[in-house]
Amino acid sequence: MAKSIQILSTKKLSDIQKNELQKAGLELTEVDFIQTENKPFQIANLNDNLIFTSQNAVHSVLADPNVEKLKSKNVFCVGLKTKILLSDNGFNVVAYTGYAADLAEIITLIYGHESYTFFSGNLRRETLPNALKEADVKLNEIQVYQTSLTPHKIKTPVDAILFFSPSGVESYLKENSIKKEICFCIGETTAQALEKITKNIIVADQPTVEDVIEDVIHEYK
Repeated sequence: MAKSIQILSTKKLSDIQKNELQKAGLELTEVDFIQTENKPFQIANLNDNLIFTSQNAVHSVLADPNVEKLKSKNVFCVGLKTKILLSDNGFNVVAYTGYAADLAEIITLIYGHESYTFFSGNLRRETLPNALKEADVKLNEIQVYQTSLTPHKIKTPVDAILFFSPSGVESYLKENSIKKEICFCIGETTAQALEKITKNIIVADQPTVEDVIEDVIHEYK
């Protein structure tokens, strides 16, 4: 009997996502290599538009007792799931993209004359703030969540590793090395964090967990 394919996910998956992998006959181990928690913040000095680049930031803002005040503002965001979470909670999302770089481009090209408040995490990338600053777009930032690395030593060999953020890659590499494993990445930014480490990288077409899982199933069919 052929030995089963061992998949490691660097974050816990939903039951539906797990079932997809198990139905395809793949063995799954899941460990959260990063942890995020809401951070207390003041809603002050808000600009005309709001920017969210992660669901974590949205969850943190939704937990704020003054969240209703924010709903009159237009929102720009990264990620379809972030967009759905915002829309479902009564926010008006003007534009969303898969990547921060694309969002920066839309803002600077079309909405550059307006002002923005970016709800961010402590490990956020410089991509968006830098692009807006370079284009002289008015921007301020409120940190609303904290990401910490939670490295683990993985003792059993795996065939593939699923990565969902550059911080997840960083955390994994603190205790483990990457040899022949295929690395499935949710997006280009995550893949860039691995490019000096391995050539075995498959990047999802769309930056969603579901697309990563589809790629894994397709690879091992």
